[in-house]
Amino acid sequence: MNKEIAEALQNTREIFDSLDEIALFNQKKVTDSFRENAVALRHFNGTSGYGSDDAGRQTLGCVVAKVFETDKAVVSPLIASGTAAISLALFGVLRPGNRVLSVTGKPYDTLTDVIFKEGVGSLKDFGIDFDSIDLVNGTFDFDAIAQYLARNRVNMVYIQRSRGYAWRRALSIDQIEQICLFVKKIDPNIIVFCDNCYGEFVEKHEPTAVGADLCAGSFIKNIGGGLAPTGGYVAGKADLVDLVAGRLTAPSLGMEVGSYQSGYRLFFQGIFVAPHVVNQALKISTLFSYALSKRGYKVTPQVGEHLGDIVCSINLGDPDKMVAFCQAVQSISPVDGFVKPEPWQQAGYADKVIMAAGCFVEGASIELSCDGPIRPPYTVYLQGGLTLEHGILALEKVLESL
Repeated sequence: MNKEIAEALQNTREIFDSLDEIALFNQKKVTDSFRENAVALRHFNGTSGYGSDDAGRQTLGCVVAKVFETDKAVVSPLIASGTAAISLALFGVLRPGNRVLSVTGKPYDTLTDVIFKEGVGSLKDFGIDFDSIDLVNGTFDFDAIAQYLARNRVNMVYIQRSRGYAWRRALSIDQIEQICLFVKKIDPNIIVFCDNCYGEFVEKHEPTAVGADLCAGSFIKNIGGGLAPTGGYVAGKADLVDLVAGRLTAPSLGMEVGSYQSGYRLFFQGIFVAPHVVNQALKISTLFSYALSKRGYKVTPQVGEHLGDIVCSINLGDPDKMVAFCQAVQSISPVDGFVKPEPWQQAGYADKVIMAAGCFVEGASIELSCDGPIRPPYTVYLQGGLTLEHGILALEKVLESL
């Protein structure tokens, strides 16, 4: 084994032990939810047409709601991505004339058109205002938030748990709880919504367990465990989730309909293994952080800092190194390992983006992948990994390429 990796493994043992403890806690939570909701083989069966009596769809929603310690959840293969889940939640609960305040700065690139672009059915087109207040040194600007809420009638406070393409650490559950309490003390009627992408099972609780009214994410990220073939979720308070369900289908139908002929086994199996898979991804992130910081690269989070999501950001300072990094990860991928990724103009992004994702499920960022916009300071964002062993092999390739 590469000496740098051996050193990294030796010096991260205590962190790995703490990650194992979180995984065990979350595995019990998921297992308890399966048992309490009486998950059975019949729930794996698909349905066609209206899907009016789709027990699998209904039970999967109950399992997710229980895991998230909240009232209700919409879980559907028809939700195409994390961006789609977030958009669904926003359009489900907001109305013309409403105002949203993001307390974590401007949301990441793929939501720009959803919020601001005119003539495409965006929030702006529907007369919904969206403002933002940046984080300060990785935490909320409470003074600025209080002043804004005192001056403006705000219907929703928006939280982005992960970093997108920003240079910051992901938020902790303690931080999310703190902002929820702060906002609710000022106005208990404000809806607190959290983009939970990349954060599921990283800690012992989810945002809805500490005060968020609603959260959303993708089943091809953490919560799907690398097995779910598609889909997303929105979980939270029952009245809000019902509005979201009405947006997904129709207000008169909600989640009483919605078939999926392929069946739900991979969704159930995915969420069951997700605590372990997230544990593996966090260990991989920790190893990359240790080894690359030793090489002199700026990384976040640094080893020993709080882990709020599965992402490790590495400032490479050079576009050629970004390409080399991503090509190294792709070369060790189980799928399309022969491909050499190059920067390209992908829909939803302002800059050219390079992505390495040799995944069994296309675009599944709980599988080992990395990406980043080709712009200074040339930061690559590594996430996922189904097994620690695969992550070690990828790290070895990356160190060679750099």
